[in-house]
Amino acid sequence: MHGLSTFEPKNGAVKWLEARLPILSFAHSSFVAYPTPKNLNYWWTFGAILSFMLIAQIITGVVLTMHYTPEATLAFSSVEKIMRDVNWGWLFRYAHANGASMFFLAVYIHMFRGLYYGSYKNPREVLWILGVIIFLLMMATGFMGYVLVWGQMSFWGATVITNLFSAIPIFGNEITTWLWGGFSVDNPTLNRFFALHYLLPFVIFAVVGLHVWALHVTGQNNPDGVEIKDVEKDCVPFTPHATMKDGLGVTVFLLVYCWFIFYVPNYLGDADNYIPANPLKTPPHIVPEWYFLPYYAILRAIPDKLMGVIAMFAAIAVLAFLPWLDKSPVRSAKYRPMYKALFWAFVVVSIGLGYCGAMPAAEPYVTVSRVLSVLYFGFFALLPFLPRWEKTLPVPATIAEAVLAKSGVKAEPPKPEPVKAAPAKAPTKSTRLWK
Repeated sequence: MHGLSTFEPKNGAVKWLEARLPILSFAHSSFVAYPTPKNLNYWWTFGAILSFMLIAQIITGVVLTMHYTPEATLAFSSVEKIMRDVNWGWLFRYAHANGASMFFLAVYIHMFRGLYYGSYKNPREVLWILGVIIFLLMMATGFMGYVLVWGQMSFWGATVITNLFSAIPIFGNEITTWLWGGFSVDNPTLNRFFALHYLLPFVIFAVVGLHVWALHVTGQNNPDGVEIKDVEKDCVPFTPHATMKDGLGVTVFLLVYCWFIFYVPNYLGDADNYIPANPLKTPPHIVPEWYFLPYYAILRAIPDKLMGVIAMFAAIAVLAFLPWLDKSPVRSAKYRPMYKALFWAFVVVSIGLGYCGAMPAAEPYVTVSRVLSVLYFGFFALLPFLPRWEKTLPVPATIAEAVLAKSGVKAEPPKPEPVKAAPAKAPTKSTRLWK
């Protein structure tokens, strides 16, 4: 769904390039003339925010790699050296560490927005599935990056999470030994995680490219969930309209990001991770980073190890099946009262799971985690039956109609086509005689 590019190169060198590689006209049609729905709100700026955060994480990560030593006896001290001795090292370290949290914050908002407005529905199923794949890759990358600090929480977090694979029947122990590179978390584990942590962001970048490609094929969804009927009436060019809005969204998000970097850089971290890894001393309370906490709560809610692992991965995998679970023809929750209530209940449940995941594995948190885990999966179980009970509100016929209704102006009814006069018939014989 590219816009019709009006790009005409005037410079001789640009004309030469365009004749051989029309990359500028492609960029113009994709990011300047691309038709954008008129009714997009600021929740749609998180795509640009995520693009910014991905690039920021790659740049800061590459700089940190130049000074990091992936060796078990030197990793922790190399991180401290970056903080104290490398020029601006503290800035790159804090930007990267807090950037991971900001990245996950933005992606969770982005996903909840997609859930609320039905952005996973036909014809955007592949677009949504690619987003779930990006989310999984982000989780793997974030976990491995956290281990590289090689502090107490990093070491024991790696021990707990990698041990989960041993619950897999038949091949579990072999997979765990392969991940460790031995019989415990040690130097080979650190080297494996370092290599994968460096590689995966570029894999994410490639999948993001596919995600954007799929977006441009199907077109953007919008708050009213109405497909584009007339490009001239329903859309505006991406630049400057969406570009300005994205710019403001990125700026506001950047202020929050910078506040964490410069004022509370360790707020989202764990104090135990400033203690070097010690395999002989287990921390009293092992917790992952905050963005893993809901799934960690689901894992701990089930006493059986294998079932807990299955439930944890199922909690993520079920997201990929949303396009087929939700059978309602109406996309946006704006016109689905029952789904809207169910959605906000799901948000509360997810936050509750995150809180329980941060608490010790004791009562009442274990029982609450079990109840919330049932409610989490209950959301997806109810979706196929919801259209039978739900009475949806009237949906605007076009995006232009939705925009006019929001501004209090009624859409003009289509003008009737003028009735063409019937051609005069030749006079019959009886008519001539009468005259």
